Amino acid sequence: MRLLIIGNGMVAHRLVEAVLAEPGLTDWQILVLAEENRPTYDRVALSSYVDSWDPAALTLPGSDYAGQHRVELRLGDPVAHIDRERRVVTTAAGAEHGYEQLVFATGSRPFVPPVPGHDLPGCFVYRTIDDLDAIREAALARRPGRSSALVVGGGLLGLEAAKALRDMGLSPHVVELADRLMPVQIDEGGAGLLRELITALEVTVHTGTGTEAIERDGERLLARLGNGTELDVDLVVWAAGIRPRDELATECGLERGERGGVRTDDACRTGDPRVWAIGECAAVDGKVYGLVAPGYAMAEVVAANLAGQPASLPEPDTATKLKLLGVDVASFGDAHAASEGALEVVFADRVAGTYKKLVVSDDARTLLGGILVGEAGEYGTLRALLGAELPAEPAALLAPAAGGSALAGPDALPGTAQICTCNAVSKAAITGAITEQGADSVAAIKSCTKAGTSCGSCVPMLGKLLTGCGVVQSKALCEHFDASRSELFEIVAATGIGTFSELISRYGTGSGCAVCKPAVASILASLGNGHILGGEQATLQDTNDRFLANMQRNGTYSVVPRIPGGEITPEKLIVLGEIARDFGLYTKITGGQRIDMFGATVEDLPLIWHRLVESGFESGHAYGKALRTVKSCVGQTWCRYGVQDSVALAIELELRYRGLRSPHKLKAGVSGCARECAEARSKDFGIIATENGWNLYVGGNGGANPRHAELLVSDVDRAELIRIIDRYLMFYIRTADRLQRTAAWIEETEGGVEHLREVIVRDSLGICADLEEAMAGHIEHYRCEWREVLEDPEKLGRFVSFVNAPGTPEPGISFRTEREQRVPVALGIPVVAR
Repeated sequence: MRLLIIGNGMVAHRLVEAVLAEPGLTDWQILVLAEENRPTYDRVALSSYVDSWDPAALTLPGSDYAGQHRVELRLGDPVAHIDRERRVVTTAAGAEHGYEQLVFATGSRPFVPPVPGHDLPGCFVYRTIDDLDAIREAALARRPGRSSALVVGGGLLGLEAAKALRDMGLSPHVVELADRLMPVQIDEGGAGLLRELITALEVTVHTGTGTEAIERDGERLLARLGNGTELDVDLVVWAAGIRPRDELATECGLERGERGGVRTDDACRTGDPRVWAIGECAAVDGKVYGLVAPGYAMAEVVAANLAGQPASLPEPDTATKLKLLGVDVASFGDAHAASEGALEVVFADRVAGTYKKLVVSDDARTLLGGILVGEAGEYGTLRALLGAELPAEPAALLAPAAGGSALAGPDALPGTAQICTCNAVSKAAITGAITEQGADSVAAIKSCTKAGTSCGSCVPMLGKLLTGCGVVQSKALCEHFDASRSELFEIVAATGIGTFSELISRYGTGSGCAVCKPAVASILASLGNGHILGGEQATLQDTNDRFLANMQRNGTYSVVPRIPGGEITPEKLIVLGEIARDFGLYTKITGGQRIDMFGATVEDLPLIWHRLVESGFESGHAYGKALRTVKSCVGQTWCRYGVQDSVALAIELELRYRGLRSPHKLKAGVSGCARECAEARSKDFGIIATENGWNLYVGGNGGANPRHAELLVSDVDRAELIRIIDRYLMFYIRTADRLQRTAAWIEETEGGVEHLREVIVRDSLGICADLEEAMAGHIEHYRCEWREVLEDPEKLGRFVSFVNAPGTPEPGISFRTEREQRVPVALGIPVVAR
């Protein structure tokens, strides 16, 4: 049996997953025919592509179906014709494919109003990764200085496009035909606040008017609005809505909905019993849904029906929660109070920049819908309460004084409440996974139920449900210490304990292990308790810290001197080249703007570092859980778009925080303008220059689970910026768990980045002076670790491969020539570190 899916978006991918998971469909083969040349990616998060310009960051896990013998994916060859009598489709390349069942998942296309000049060069749509690549290319080719752009459409798509353009360094104008922004999702009060908030972010808003014409004006474009306004812009982006892609279905004789879309019944079946439609191209009972959650539900319905289990589409959840231009906006249920007898309860705080509205039944007991603008922390709980009896008076759910207690946890939610609407997972299903299937972590809940695996907005609620079910996750560092890492940090800081043996004898048991020893070593180093190879501390270190170098896969080591901000003199470049030549090292310029040299033996390390230190280099800490690099672009010194000196700031920060030991490695970046060439928002802390100062982002990282950093403060001067970074780093060092990156630390902190803002910006705990003092102590006592090794014969004595063979070259290593450099090759004889 062959299932043929036309389209390869998020909904199509969900259908493939549902079919593969359905026990009644194990003999089915799946063929997916895609128009784009890349696997499925997260189109909901399309604007985040601007942060990295890396398509892989958006790619959905498993969407290449590698190793899945039941799925065939053909990219870049869309369907051109369908013969329903023969049950055969023909692609643009002329290939023919038969099917037993066919599913349309063709999605939608951008709507471009037929105004004069809509297709001039410089006009774009906002829909795909290729669209954003084209916009970026056009933006980079524009005049120096602050360029501008027009976004036609002030709904979800338009504001997402405005954010992307702003992140590219353009000044956006947003034009919306309705009298307010996001007219479908939010009301006049919420839209008014939203307008104020995004206007403060240098986005100009024009509502109650349309775009009459686009004209060429030299190298630029002139946009004429219906109210007589003329805008001189560099490019235009059409984001005025979408239309279902139903052309193929119409051509093969299937019925369309009144407003477009492939018409289906509530089981997503068309008039042809072998043909189905899901997602934005489907008109289920005549209605088209432009959100991903209803599309996912359609995919599950089709999979069930294919397996012979009659199913129909439930009332789709059209709730939305987004951060638009840094502003939280959420809408759920009957947000506009259209239900008969509906009452509205509104709490608006213009000083705090928040607007909250609940829509309740005429007896004020049942929640029907709501709107949240500016701050949406209650969204998860409120959305799950839709249709249920309220746990308190409506006003008590909105007022700050009572909000914490009325919505403190999931206890108020009924078992039928949907916690994860993307995947239709109820509270009862999640608590069942915890109590009956033994799910004892958020990751285990995700695996059992799929909750939290899509948009992720329900993840905080999953943690609360774990706690509510009595699952107590141990904070113990390991079997030898009942205390957590942060608690041990406070113990060491308060008692002045300077050795692992004293700490474990007083506050632990046994002799320690590979978990607690490096963790305590990191704490001692963070508190400035001597050189990491001094005395007892040397025995606590892992392989890399024992030799102040990263061990490579063949047993050799890397040498990575610090090059602050990537800035280096010709003389120092020559030194690096001579050392690499003399010791036969493989050299590479890294993404962190420094030069790595690979292939050094343990005995060579002191000889190499002697020459480096004598030439003015110092340890780059590539081997340690410490600050690695502060990457920078060239900034205003060289770049025509730069608005601040990013290089000077990057150098200052790297020299300020060099040698700072922390729970995990730290990476940073400084970009001289919003074009973000230093990729600051993928770093543990990143700074982006503005015309008024600096924006600080925190909690980003790459790796297997990439996360974009979140804005902490904006438009601060240099002194205030550095003061806040000092506090941020020291607070992280004190409170994070063992081997916990800043991204996970912030995600698992109650209140997230807002709590961080309260503590280190507003000093809600009164500890900022202490944090600043701790950082000042680090800066005052910093010394290069390698220089101290070279000055201490006892420490130098550790740099031998084998205890019984000092000076003997490491065995098991030969070299081959690759790209004109010597690359070491392991011959299978293990290298044992002392």
